[in-house]
Amino acid sequence: MTLLLESKVGMKKLSDVYRPGHLAVSIELFPPKSATGEQSLYEHVGKLIKYSPDFITCTYGAGGSTRDKTLEIVREVKSRFGIPVASHLTVVGSTVEQIRDYLRQTQAADIDFIVALRGDPPQGQSSFVATVGGLQHANELVELISREFPGFGIAVAGYPEKHSEATSFDSDLLHLKNKVDAGADVVLTQLFFDNRDFFRFRDRCAAIGITAPIVPGILPVTNLKQIQRIATLCGSKIPQSFVSDLSRSDAPDWQMKVGIEFALDQVNELVLQGVLGLHFYVLNQSQSMLAVLEGLQIRSPRPA
Repeated sequence: MTLLLESKVGMKKLSDVYRPGHLAVSIELFPPKSATGEQSLYEHVGKLIKYSPDFITCTYGAGGSTRDKTLEIVREVKSRFGIPVASHLTVVGSTVEQIRDYLRQTQAADIDFIVALRGDPPQGQSSFVATVGGLQHANELVELISREFPGFGIAVAGYPEKHSEATSFDSDLLHLKNKVDAGADVVLTQLFFDNRDFFRFRDRCAAIGITAPIVPGILPVTNLKQIQRIATLCGSKIPQSFVSDLSRSDAPDWQMKVGIEFALDQVNELVLQGVLGLHFYVLNQSQSMLAVLEGLQIRSPRPA
């Protein structure tokens, strides 16, 4: 399937991205810790941009520790590459007025979308505690954005394997419904490696009346130890057969090859089952995702 997209500069409605007959692709970055890392990031984005991703998001560190850098990154990506961008925003460590101030800054910077999250507890805290004068839940953040900054499209997070803090899968789904009912346009899922988890999640979302697009989050694996660490942090299961294949060699080329093949199989099945989009966690790299995009032929590269 070849879908070379039209220019999206100036598009503001996130719902416009997800439509029948069009497979949307989004890419998630994180703020690098050095000037060298930042330059490398833009080089990787420059390689990925030829496949016309629909938008690019940027997260930030625990407690909002890199919030200013996040805004700088998404502003620069939009300026350099002319593509819609989304800033992550959490309620961690912020009062409502500080959240409003950040939203005003993103508005002034012509950022298109917000990925609205509660956020993880700050380092050293075992559970989330709202800041005095702040917000407790992601749906409250979505409500604030929808009410006071209606120009932003809003994405929220979903958890095919259940959020680690949720008391049950049903309660987690109800929290997600609250976020969508508050004004979220799309659900971007946590990374997962068993498509059956995603399909069950999508079906259960539909059963309780969640009508927003459910977009699978995919991480093309390049390193076994790295993905084991990430999966532990986010509560995702890695199939033992996948771990066994990766473990056959410590060679980086082997692990990347196995990871790309797994991601291709995973994404091909998702596309056949009618997903409207794919959200890629690329870890500020491009090689593995380029291989996935080329293997799927879901983007015709722009002329050099």
